[in-house]
Amino acid sequence: MSTADALQRGRSPFVDNAVGALLDADGRIVRWTPEAARLLGIDARQVRGRPARELLDDPAGWPAMSELTDQQRAEGWSGEAVFRSGRGERLALSFQVLPLDAPDDSEHPDGPGTPEGSATPDGSGTAGGSGTADGSGTADGPGTARYLVLAAPTPQIARWRQDQAFTSELFLQDRVGLAVFDERLRLVRTNTHLLPYSGLPPDLRGRRLGDFLQPQDAAAVERGLHDVLRTGRPLIGAEEIVRTIEDPSGGAVMAISAFRLQAPDGQVIGVTALFTDVTELHRSGERLALLHRATAAVGGSLSVAGTAEELAAVLAPPVAPATPVAAPPAPVRTGPGAGTTGPGAAPVPGLADLAVVDVAEAVFTGGEPTPGRDGRVLLRRAAVAVSAPPGAPAQGPGGPVAPPPPPPVGAAVHAHPDEQSVHTDFPASMAVPLRAGGRLLGRVAVHRAPNRPPYLPADLELLREIADRAALALDNARRYAREHRAAVGLQRSLLPPSQAETTAVSTASVYLPTDTASGIGGDWFDVIPLSSARVALVAGDVVGHGLAASATMGRLRTAVRTLADLDLEPDELLVHLDDLVAQLMVEAERPDEDEDEEHRAAEDREDDEAELDGPGAASRPPVGHGLWLDGTGDGTDEQQTVPFGATCVYAVYDPVSRRCAMASAGHPPPAVAAPDGRVTYVPLRPGPPLGVTGLPFEVTEVELEPGSLLALYTDGLLLGYADDLEEGMDALSHRLAAAANPPEGAVTPAGASLRQLGRDLVADLPAHRLTDDVTLLLARTRAVPAADTAGWTLDADPSGVARVREAATAQLRQWGLEELEFTTELVLSELVTNAIRYAGGPVGVRLIRAERLTCEVSDPSATQPRMRRARLTDEGGRGLYLVAQLTTRWGSRYTRRGKTIWAEQELPTG
Repeated sequence: MSTADALQRGRSPFVDNAVGALLDADGRIVRWTPEAARLLGIDARQVRGRPARELLDDPAGWPAMSELTDQQRAEGWSGEAVFRSGRGERLALSFQVLPLDAPDDSEHPDGPGTPEGSATPDGSGTAGGSGTADGSGTADGPGTARYLVLAAPTPQIARWRQDQAFTSELFLQDRVGLAVFDERLRLVRTNTHLLPYSGLPPDLRGRRLGDFLQPQDAAAVERGLHDVLRTGRPLIGAEEIVRTIEDPSGGAVMAISAFRLQAPDGQVIGVTALFTDVTELHRSGERLALLHRATAAVGGSLSVAGTAEELAAVLAPPVAPATPVAAPPAPVRTGPGAGTTGPGAAPVPGLADLAVVDVAEAVFTGGEPTPGRDGRVLLRRAAVAVSAPPGAPAQGPGGPVAPPPPPPVGAAVHAHPDEQSVHTDFPASMAVPLRAGGRLLGRVAVHRAPNRPPYLPADLELLREIADRAALALDNARRYAREHRAAVGLQRSLLPPSQAETTAVSTASVYLPTDTASGIGGDWFDVIPLSSARVALVAGDVVGHGLAASATMGRLRTAVRTLADLDLEPDELLVHLDDLVAQLMVEAERPDEDEDEEHRAAEDREDDEAELDGPGAASRPPVGHGLWLDGTGDGTDEQQTVPFGATCVYAVYDPVSRRCAMASAGHPPPAVAAPDGRVTYVPLRPGPPLGVTGLPFEVTEVELEPGSLLALYTDGLLLGYADDLEEGMDALSHRLAAAANPPEGAVTPAGASLRQLGRDLVADLPAHRLTDDVTLLLARTRAVPAADTAGWTLDADPSGVARVREAATAQLRQWGLEELEFTTELVLSELVTNAIRYAGGPVGVRLIRAERLTCEVSDPSATQPRMRRARLTDEGGRGLYLVAQLTTRWGSRYTRRGKTIWAEQELPTG
């Protein structure tokens, strides 16, 4: 092995295979090593007996032996010289000359010339032995070896000295802990700053880390060191918690780097590790991570209460029951084994053990907080978070320490508008205001248990930064709440009451708006009383969300009610509605120049305000997504996405015939829960959505038993149950079946509250998880008994009018409605006479006693009667005018066999 190889392995060049020679007292070469022969290119026989000075390029670089001082003779000397090799090269070598003890003559009977023995057969001789046959080493040649010369190339010596200085200085550093472990991970050597805090024994040699560190901490460090020993891969910057046994509540986060040590033969002899205290750096990283978590948490909600709860939860996150509150945070591993933590590693803590968020009362309703008469702002306790459940003690150095009991949520507190930050040392607590736009929106306070370190100025700055960002989120949620309340109020004003009672059905409805940035959608329902005790049930869904969808819904609902007043068949009504939607779509494509000019002017005003207020003053808040009247919340102008496509289902139920006729325009089919609990879906053949093609629609009729439950809904309900519509329909049918077959002792379906049933069907659909509006209309059917109806059929003979009057009078007396005899006779006489005169026969007459008394006259003519004001000279034209004056309301509707004219009268009270 060459000297260069030895140096590469970190060994001394003056020990292993170095250039070595033996000199006698006169400075002549007695022997030298094979390494010297290889380096200088001169065989040992050629130099034996020659003065060492002859090998130098400049003999002045080697002192004359006669001129040596007593100190040099006793201790030796060293230096640098340039040697000339046998190859003619000039070699700069650093050398060291070491004196040897003089031999004792009494131990060598052959005299002073043979201290070791005689020459060897090859003539090389021993060190200091007698001469050989060839004359080398004789008394006339080299004498007894008196000096040992070690030499190596000067650059290698310089490198070796640098390595020595580096190693020595490294163990003297006070900012880095250095430790050398053997193959069993026992400490061999350390500097005094291995772990710069209390709890370490004075002498660490021969100890393992587990002798003075917490078991889980020692195990985590030793796992990394063991990996280095096993694989040879260095460990770079792995962060671990280090806590001593004597001080478990303290500790530090150390960045550990380690590499393996090997002997020249490759055998592993240990590992060297460097420990760097990165606690402050880790705390800074924790503060930055907490700031990022808080920003993400408060920016993910458009609810004032939700924002407050998220803020409190980030500041005081829950802790596992077995994890001490005082335990330092689990560091992030960056070396081998990254991503793992020790058995006792604690989760990253928040800023407090108790966090309290108070929000101004006006913020919850979208208003701006204003001071009261006493100059203070009324706050409501919006959220409280405790890092451990109340009463669960946190383990501290002095024993269990319980956090203070949380104040109740909803409690009223007060604050001054100019309130500033508060920082106290004991108990460890801080409180900062929540301000946005110069307004006090609330306050956030944090508290630590006494066993945790007190707050630092950096913690207060962190809390202020979090409070600033949370205040922006709260202000955004406040403005969203204001706009959302206005939008939802508008939409609910466009919808009918949630409950209705008619002769035909008893209804209850549930509407859940989606919680997207637009806030509201275009779902609607309606219950429309029709003539002859019938009722129309409607459910529809406008494409999109936002104010435009809500406005479109209002227009369509008004159109449906208008068309329903004409008593159109379901398919015919949908055809007219489809035409209306198509017209609205054409109108939406036409540009409105006036509106575009107003929009551009508004944008110019916003730009001017932004220039006056500074950069970013007119930009939308960076946290969350608000509801904006000029867009959908994502910067898109609502004028560009006005929705007009829609689906609709229209059903007409007749309680006399107990039949329900319905048609669908791309809408899911209604569900029917029979009184015996069977749930089926009406076999509708839905047509295309409104405004798509203009194709006709198909009517489906089903017979419903009294007490049946008819459910009309939008697809948002199905998607709330499952991601697939078919799975959602299955879920709805199961829920309806469970409601129709309650457990024994529960309320029966006939007596169950429809309103409560609707709430139960959507109970597990929280509004903040909905992707679409949910509309559910439940109708429990009723039937008009056969005894409450009477009918007659007449030929086109005027004499039949008298017979109808007599039969009707008799029926009214049987029902106890004598007060209505005169009016009914007059109405029937007029309507039957007109039918016989202008339409021919046969003529049908029917009386229905329900909430009102209905008189119907049907004829085969499709000509609709029109009421007009007769002039004084006209002989006719006054009949329908009299009917309108004597009845509550009247009208006519087309039928498959002609038309029906009807008139209603209020029943007598009592």
